[in-house]
Amino acid sequence: MPTLIPSPTRVAAVGNKPKLIDEYVGRVNSQTEQLSVAVMQSPAGWQEPGQKPEFDEYTLVLEGAVEVEHAGGTLQVATGQAVLTRAGEWVRYKTPGGAKYVAICLPAFSPATVHRDE
Repeated sequence: MPTLIPSPTRVAAVGNKPKLIDEYVGRVNSQTEQLSVAVMQSPAGWQEPGQKPEFDEYTLVLEGAVEVEHAGGTLQVATGQAVLTRAGEWVRYKTPGGAKYVAICLPAFSPATVHRDE
């Protein structure tokens, strides 16, 4: 039988400015460890510490743009585009002009496995 997920859970964000994270599927809202799906609303000028997570992350940009800094440079991900970052690679996410996007993590996002820079 299908399981309805009636609403997301707002979870805390890390970064230099407040950012909204609404988790629909994941460790917090649905007690799902296999995958997480969250909608992010990020202000202009937001950035988080670099990280080297133990999960793959798919980012689909709905509005604005997301900048993904990585060991080899920086990618600009525009509205309607997506990017995949693989487990074990160092990345840092930024939204210079603000953005709304969906983050899908396999396995589900966990503070214990994101491994943020100090």
